[in-house]
Amino acid sequence: MGIIAFVSIPESATAAAPSCRWQQQGDVWTLLIAGDWRGTAAPALEPLPAGPAGPLVKVDATQLSEWDNAFAAQLWELLLPLARGGVTIELSSLPEGLRDSLDLALPHPGVAARTPQRPLDDLRPKGFVRWWRDAMLTVRFFGEVQIALMRLFRGKSDMRMQDLLRQLDQTGPLSLPIVALTCGLVGLMLAYMGGAQLDRIGGQSYIADVVTVGMMRELAGLMTGVILSGRLGAAFAAQLASMQANEEIDALRALGVDPVAYLVLPRLIALVLVAPLLVAFAALVGVLAGLPAVVFAYGLPPMEYLYKCLESLTWTHLWIGLFKGTLYSALVALAGCREGLYAGRNAQAVGEATTAAVVKSLVWIVMAASGTTTMFQSLGF
Repeated sequence: MGIIAFVSIPESATAAAPSCRWQQQGDVWTLLIAGDWRGTAAPALEPLPAGPAGPLVKVDATQLSEWDNAFAAQLWELLLPLARGGVTIELSSLPEGLRDSLDLALPHPGVAARTPQRPLDDLRPKGFVRWWRDAMLTVRFFGEVQIALMRLFRGKSDMRMQDLLRQLDQTGPLSLPIVALTCGLVGLMLAYMGGAQLDRIGGQSYIADVVTVGMMRELAGLMTGVILSGRLGAAFAAQLASMQANEEIDALRALGVDPVAYLVLPRLIALVLVAPLLVAFAALVGVLAGLPAVVFAYGLPPMEYLYKCLESLTWTHLWIGLFKGTLYSALVALAGCREGLYAGRNAQAVGEATTAAVVKSLVWIVMAASGTTTMFQSLGF
């Protein structure tokens, strides 16, 4: 009686054998690479046949199935003398990760000769061109953030939970003191100024309405956004710009990690999550800060002031104020990360990115405040 044995063939045994050869068409040489080039058993790449290399050398890797770092090092050693000799290397058919690495590692011939010898200031875009490029870069950044968020919802994001928790601690509890101080002073000032106008017509009882509605609907979110733009927007820009200057972001891209998901999403999501709490706390502090002014300057009983505050606070004012504060905080995070992620590669660029982040976030906040206020008032809210 015969015995039937089932033998499992490893996947590596069925992979195509590695092969490479040079092909010449006119004065253009093409390196044809095929098969599985992983492991130490892979052969050495064949050098270019003797003779002139020509102005262009192509690498055809359409049949390349697998590769590793050893193969990338071999290919770099083979192409480096050609690139240094002025030969243009075409790498378009290589896998994306391998192509990007070689494109960074190999010199680009003829760049210095084609670059006009002009002062650095003349090479910088000016006027409308510079503004247009900056706007297009911002639109591209917003698109990358949306793609990263979609990947996060699908469970395929590079964002780490420990990074999100760290940013929650930085953006939330550590921001409470400065937000409370600022909004408390604003609430006190609003009570004094509003009371001075209402006192002329004997309307001291309406000071609570002015302070509550003003703080909850507009000023709490606006002042929180302004404070966060200086504290967190500048910090985000400085952190990412320093990483850009040290080529850490390029290293993330080379490792296949999305910098937007890895660096931007934790900061954006953390700020959006803590924004409603910060705005609500800021509004509460501002309303309570108006109590001394109403009691001691205008003679309104404390309990009447607190009752009027609760009476004037409606769900409409509450959700509009929280929505605006969250929107302002999201704009702060986006402005800081956008400037830091696309900053230059020196110390001066880090300072410029920090300044630009604060200015841009303030401009975006004012524009958003004007737009949302006009929209809600037109809709009757």
